[in-house]
Amino acid sequence: MTNPLRSLRRRILTPSDSETELSVRGFHEKDPESRDLLETVGRMFLRGYAYAAECREPAEAEERLEALPTRFRGVAYEGAGMGFAVRDGLPFGRHDFVETFLRGRGRDHIYMVYVGVGWAMARLPRFRWPVVNVEDPLLRWLVLDGYGFHQAYFKTDKYVHGQYQEQRFPWPPEGPQWYVNDAIDQGIGRAMWFVCGTDPELVASTFEKFPEARRPSLYSGAGLAATYAGGVTQEELSLFAERAGKYLPNVAQASAFAATARVEAGLLVPHTDLATMVFCGLPALEAHEVSEAAKPVPPFTGDVPPYEVWRRRLAERFAVSEGSSR
Repeated sequence: MTNPLRSLRRRILTPSDSETELSVRGFHEKDPESRDLLETVGRMFLRGYAYAAECREPAEAEERLEALPTRFRGVAYEGAGMGFAVRDGLPFGRHDFVETFLRGRGRDHIYMVYVGVGWAMARLPRFRWPVVNVEDPLLRWLVLDGYGFHQAYFKTDKYVHGQYQEQRFPWPPEGPQWYVNDAIDQGIGRAMWFVCGTDPELVASTFEKFPEARRPSLYSGAGLAATYAGGVTQEELSLFAERAGKYLPNVAQASAFAATARVEAGLLVPHTDLATMVFCGLPALEAHEVSEAAKPVPPFTGDVPPYEVWRRRLAERFAVSEGSSR
């Protein structure tokens, strides 16, 4: 494909950077620093998406992704995951971009790539979903996290202020259906960190408007975003931990997940340590080790998805730690 045609494909497939501006989205602006951070995260996501939309092969996109700043490289891989999944879902051309991406450097960023696949599913017609392959039985629920983030980010009135939940969501087709909305809520909670402009008071106050049964997953999502994306001081992290109250173990669980995503990708930054110290009482590397120790191993059995087994083990581990420290 000639360069002009590749550039045209990028322009057709890639959303505008203006879609990431807080003022365009109508999101809360806490202060200029947090606004700039969140908008940079959005732009880096779209840069990764554009690299995936334009490249011939995933390896070509990987070279460009690896040149991005450490703090934002993970979200660029997430964007690339979306871009490759969108290309897989098109009715023409190849359908192995995500699979190929995950055989290369994308494997180190599998958490983010799977979330990006969920973004793509929010944009693709549902009859094209079976074309997009996500094979990891443990991590595949991150796809619904990405779907939930997308819906809360772009359909904020409906999914956040209207607290919408879809009944009988059609993916994954083998279920279990009872867990689907919990996984989507984790993404909605993560998006709330952006919608509320990293303001911990506003995030917590908004969660209090949701039914109580949804709050553990919502707080979990926000804890992951607070640890991975940042945008707050130690005092604000402590405030969010206080406002989380009985949901603090869910926040800690997700904070450890965020540490794992950064450590395994080689993208650890100082803010991750700051957040895990507040939420987990451990530096990021140790939080990652605790997370790894709790991870289920195949063969997976039982009616509870292994991903949720993992989350529950970590939440219980941090609940015990917090109880013994009081």
